[in-house]
Amino acid sequence: MMVPKKIGFKLIVSFSALISIYISNIRPANSFVPGVYEPNKEELKSTSERMGQTAGQLLYFGEIEKAFQLTKLAIKLNPNEDRLWSMLAEIEIRDKNLVGARKALQKAKNLNTRNANYLFREASIDFQEKKIKNSIKLIEKGLSINPKSASGYFQLGNSKIVLKELKDALKAFEEANKIIPDFWQSINNQGLVLYEMGKQEKAILLWKKTISIEADAEPLLALAAANYALNKDKEKSITLAKEALLKNPDYVFASHQKEQLWGENLREATKRLFAEDTLSNSITKAMNNSNLKKVND
Repeated sequence: MMVPKKIGFKLIVSFSALISIYISNIRPANSFVPGVYEPNKEELKSTSERMGQTAGQLLYFGEIEKAFQLTKLAIKLNPNEDRLWSMLAEIEIRDKNLVGARKALQKAKNLNTRNANYLFREASIDFQEKKIKNSIKLIEKGLSINPKSASGYFQLGNSKIVLKELKDALKAFEEANKIIPDFWQSINNQGLVLYEMGKQEKAILLWKKTISIEADAEPLLALAAANYALNKDKEKSITLAKEALLKNPDYVFASHQKEQLWGENLREATKRLFAEDTLSNSITKAMNNSNLKKVND
């Protein structure tokens, strides 16, 4: 279960240029007249926007602290720009400061009450904190503002899975794919739901469709496990499993599968697949290469 994350700023500027960006817009109008030049509102707004763009790129490259400092400065220049507060919230989320993220999102929401994305982002925080019912309320409020949000329906589906409301989850994912037909994460999650509902063949078809769009580790391994459980093309199942573990070794652990909203049936099928002797080397390598610590499942 993965959701692509997007940052609304795209301009690349080096961090060493941060101060020069600001200073370049605050130079004396007349070099022969002593005093301090005060930039007008438009100059401050323009400078803050460029800082926000730079902060977005810094965050993309993992420079969290630099992005944080630059965004705070941009907010000082232009405190009424909701996108800057949203950027600050994203930085706080990446830094695992969910309290700070909520405060920044509240500022953004107050400044722009019609931006559903702020509600969806706050819902994602509730989801992380396992406040699923709160998350659903925020998502539904966001969808009332923007009923064409595929990511909103995707989030709703994920929350419904956690509550084991599988029919509602499936419906939400289907709505997401009506809006974006090639939203492969949503197609994949439809497969997760259908497999738990005992509709293995339909799930297999959806995972095949998913990997035709994006050959991600999750649908590859899910397809391998589902086919193996039905005694379909054992060699192909093993080949798919090896490919999946190379792409993302974290899936070797049932704890990670569960975190990605895999149900009990699919985890059990994967466990049986991993018992294959021909997969032992791949499993050992995946355990060694995974960033996760082994958990007793």
